[in-house]
Amino acid sequence: MPEPSPGPRPTLEAVAARAGVSRATASRVVRGGEGVRQALTEKVLRAVEELGYVPNHAARTLVTRRTGAVAVIIAEPEVRIFTDPFFSQQIRGIAKELAAHDSQLVLLLLEGPGDYDRIARYLAGGHVDGALAFSLHTDDPIPAITRRAGMPTVYGGRPSWTAARDHQAVPYVDADNRGGARAAVRYLSDLGRRRIAHIGGPRDQASATDRLDGYRDVLPDADPALIAEGAFTEESGAAAMTELLERCPDLDAVFAANDLMASGALRVLKERGRSVPDDVALVGFDDMDPVAKATDPPLTTIQQDIEGQGRLMARLLLRGLAHEREGTPAPASVITPTTLVRRASA
Repeated sequence: MPEPSPGPRPTLEAVAARAGVSRATASRVVRGGEGVRQALTEKVLRAVEELGYVPNHAARTLVTRRTGAVAVIIAEPEVRIFTDPFFSQQIRGIAKELAAHDSQLVLLLLEGPGDYDRIARYLAGGHVDGALAFSLHTDDPIPAITRRAGMPTVYGGRPSWTAARDHQAVPYVDADNRGGARAAVRYLSDLGRRRIAHIGGPRDQASATDRLDGYRDVLPDADPALIAEGAFTEESGAAAMTELLERCPDLDAVFAANDLMASGALRVLKERGRSVPDDVALVGFDDMDPVAKATDPPLTTIQQDIEGQGRLMARLLLRGLAHEREGTPAPASVITPTTLVRRASA
């Protein structure tokens, strides 16, 4: 026999009638508002459960002018997003925090310049309440796009774009990149290494410049030939290591600005017959489990809480939305600590 068709969807009026309260009181409880006596709140929640009531999202959006969705924008090609574990860890942290507050994550991908227009139209269309953006480059148009759309935004990484100088209140979450780099280079120096090279990230990203500055804090007179630029990928780390060995064959240590580049550097060192750590000590940055512990030897690195930073970004954005709605204190930017994790590569 065919299953009977479901009855009409329970309404908020039915919930109010079942609980013996006004529609306004039932609505306030369902929306999580305060100011309702505990006894009435319990009656409404019991009626919601008994009737199987589900709030109408479209109607709620019209009333609250909130969609319950947050855009996540990563200013990197799709191939990097899906192959670099840094992004998966940060997205996981964001998703966990949003889920805990009954909000949805909408991932907006960038593959080419034409995608910026698509993202601008989407944000201006009011489909999301706010945006989280990270891995931005100095000339990235995303900050201007979110500003034009009037979109509350929290950034992953210290703002380095030109316009940020005029917008000091831009909230962001970042790691202590400079301090972590100093710790890495001091550690190598304390080991007695005297020709310490640096494989940096792209100079148009704040994290890369901060880590380079940390290297120079410890070695202000370092030979410029000991510094090579990569792109935060394993392949670029291998290419930079090859370049460094050709220029400075007597180097005895390397600080790479992320674990993927350190992994690429390790591969080249092995191919060239250099023992790690006996001939060349190697330190990375990130402490990503799929990379740092899988290398041979396991990688000494600077640990940052990548997933935790994702959660903090989402938390700051939700606080910012509450600030607009309820006048609560505006969120302040957060710098998370970094820690040296010693393993066998140095």
